[in-house]
Amino acid sequence: MQVFRQATPDDAPAIARLVDEAYSPYIPRIGRKPAPMLDDYRQVVAEADVFVCARDGEVAGVLVLRLQGPVVLLENIAVAPAFKGRGIGKALLAFCEDYARARRLEAIELYTNQLMTENIALYTKLGYRETHRATEDGFARVFMRKGVVGPA
Repeated sequence: MQVFRQATPDDAPAIARLVDEAYSPYIPRIGRKPAPMLDDYRQVVAEADVFVCARDGEVAGVLVLRLQGPVVLLENIAVAPAFKGRGIGKALLAFCEDYARARRLEAIELYTNQLMTENIALYTKLGYRETHRATEDGFARVFMRKGVVGPA
């Protein structure tokens, strides 16, 4: 059974492990650890709206959201490799859209590394549009946005 819930400080170690497992394959491609691998998840859980997808008692996915005025920044989304291909990523994105609609926000914004081309293709397929590209903290990023219309 799959359950979405707000993360607690006790989830931080499991979230950090999940993020390391999910993003490690990108290290050779981008030449360094992706930004989400550098975060302190105890701090992230304390400062952001962090949700986990728990499946059979394990943290199978994570979603990090930050409200920024009329939009929500989807700062991180990751699925544990052991749970890939089971629809958890799409369910997390749908949860994010519900979150935005419930708060009557204008849009969801996100960014991904420009070398994570499969992520860009997925977000585009799901209705996100590229707004710009920029280098931040040494990472070449693609910024995207999806409008959110109507109540949840």
